[in-house]
Amino acid sequence: MKLVKLGAAVLNQTPLDWNGNRTRILGAIHAARAQGVTMLCLPELCVTGYGCEDAFLAPGTQRMALRLLHELLPETRGMIVSFGLPLLFQNGLFNVACLAADGRLLGFVGKQHLAGDGIHYEPRWFKPWPEGVVKEVTIGDARYPIGDLYFDCGGVKVGFEICEDAWVANRPGTRLARQGVDLIFNPSASHFAFGKIEIRKRFVLEGSRAFGVSYVYANLLGNEAGRAVYDGEAMIASGGRLVATGSRFSYRDYLVTSATVDVETTRMTQARTASYEPNLVGPGQYCVVAPFDFPEAGLQAEQHEVADWERSSRIKEEEFARAIPLALFDYLRKSHAQGFVVSLSGGADSSAITCLIALMVEFGVAELGLDGFKHKLGHIAKLAQVKQPRELVRALLLTAYQASANSGPVTRAAARAVAEAVGAEHCEFEVGKLVSDYVAMVEQGIGRKLSWATDDLALQNIQARVRSPGIWMVANIRNALLLATSNRSEAAVGYATMDGDTSGSVSPIAGIDKAFLRQWLLWLELSGPTGGRPIPALKAVTAQQPTAELRPQASGQTDEADLMPYPLLDAIERAAIRDKQMPLEVFQLMRLQFPKYEPPQLAAWVERFFRLWCRNQWKRERYAPSFHVDDENLDPKTWCRFPILSGGFERELAELRAHVEALPRE
Repeated sequence: MKLVKLGAAVLNQTPLDWNGNRTRILGAIHAARAQGVTMLCLPELCVTGYGCEDAFLAPGTQRMALRLLHELLPETRGMIVSFGLPLLFQNGLFNVACLAADGRLLGFVGKQHLAGDGIHYEPRWFKPWPEGVVKEVTIGDARYPIGDLYFDCGGVKVGFEICEDAWVANRPGTRLARQGVDLIFNPSASHFAFGKIEIRKRFVLEGSRAFGVSYVYANLLGNEAGRAVYDGEAMIASGGRLVATGSRFSYRDYLVTSATVDVETTRMTQARTASYEPNLVGPGQYCVVAPFDFPEAGLQAEQHEVADWERSSRIKEEEFARAIPLALFDYLRKSHAQGFVVSLSGGADSSAITCLIALMVEFGVAELGLDGFKHKLGHIAKLAQVKQPRELVRALLLTAYQASANSGPVTRAAARAVAEAVGAEHCEFEVGKLVSDYVAMVEQGIGRKLSWATDDLALQNIQARVRSPGIWMVANIRNALLLATSNRSEAAVGYATMDGDTSGSVSPIAGIDKAFLRQWLLWLELSGPTGGRPIPALKAVTAQQPTAELRPQASGQTDEADLMPYPLLDAIERAAIRDKQMPLEVFQLMRLQFPKYEPPQLAAWVERFFRLWCRNQWKRERYAPSFHVDDENLDPKTWCRFPILSGGFERELAELRAHVEALPRE
């Protein structure tokens, strides 16, 4: 046997945080050394942070990354460690992984397939490295190989698939296997999305099986740069079997997952596989050979840190309950804000955000302990006096119910009940006089009375809009983050008052549809996350029909009466925006999915969606940054681009109306 101790380190990095990134990398290296790890894989672009955006192009960023790399090299004595950073070569910027062995830099591997869809914009900054090309790069007084290469360290061969490289059909591992590599490192910055873990597991397991290698996957962790959330997944597989996995959604700065593998076993697997064809005739990939003395490694039992919640039948709810709280925690500490403020209406959206903050405290304290949690938020001085977790929620979160003349007792009581259940500081503002004063001022200015018959939208919006200055004032007084409460369903059709419920510096649920939010709140009310407690007080929220409460109570206003049923709205949005279907095709799809609705009504809702979508792109452009937790986001800055001004699908909608009119009458 030739046993080698492998490690996958996940890191909670911050773009351009040179000192912090260095400290966390060193912490991971020291933790790996303490576990007896000899070969350690760190995440993609871990030196700079993945989310540097256009700062990648700054010469100062590139110089500092190299400087930091050389500062870290001495820490690799007795180990083999991979680092990720941007590297300028022949005036092209490349996303590279480099390998250091025993304090020496061996070379750089260029990422071949750049992530350029969804939230990722790598082609804006980086060039893809061409297959089969190896060059030399001069850094200081030394020259190093760069390109499509692998390494032979003391007789153990290791190659790289950098994140997206493993997601494509023509993945580099295919060619690396023909060179007889023993290990493949995959340093990644793969953002969290619902269900995405299963895809990652498949390519890690299949890579280790099909290539006959041990495979090490290391991802980023936490809210690195503002929008993306990383789950911190770590996996080590050998021969098509997972031998070690790490925990996800950790509140720690770094975690190291390790496993001992037998490289002779994987070599035997290659030798006995009839389909395995070593590269004997064509030009092989360039190999960097370096001496290295491997220490003895003992046999080790498999380590699978699969939490109970990972096995839940409600995995989407469980992931949501962990991803957003971690994102909020990192946003709070990295922005150096003093806490959160939420305009708590007593409805689903603001109640969900309030509960997510409570879960942030619950999960963070469970992992770090009370003192550890307070230490990571050490910039908030008042936390030093906190003695109980519930006191943390009160110290970090203020909620406010803002009532107008059209607010009802049900939502007021619901807001109070939710705030009390989670332990938030709660207050109530009466904004009715502000509304009346604005109405009177405008009436005097334009010389006529306003009425619900002629000025419905204006009278609704002023109630939502006057709530913004007061809640912003509270956030400013507390130096806290004001959280906007709009969801994705509202964003699609503009069913939100700009500078009203869209007010805030962060919009945590702007990527989440209303139907799922209501489903999640019911789950949280009745059962809650595995290992946690339900919040029965949410019954006051889940029992309501969603309503903006901006018209007089006698009108019986509900969101779905104003718009359409939320499940239908979300289905139309996915078909129209995600799948790029035209109105007639969307209508036909909806007839299959929602046969209970009559065609004329269904067509009217489809038309309403398209008109509202086109009319409200300007609102989506102004939304506060949101967290990306699925692959259906509407954020125009990072995901879904659409013109602010357009033809509004007039011709396509006319075709839809003609089609419906021609349908046979039942």
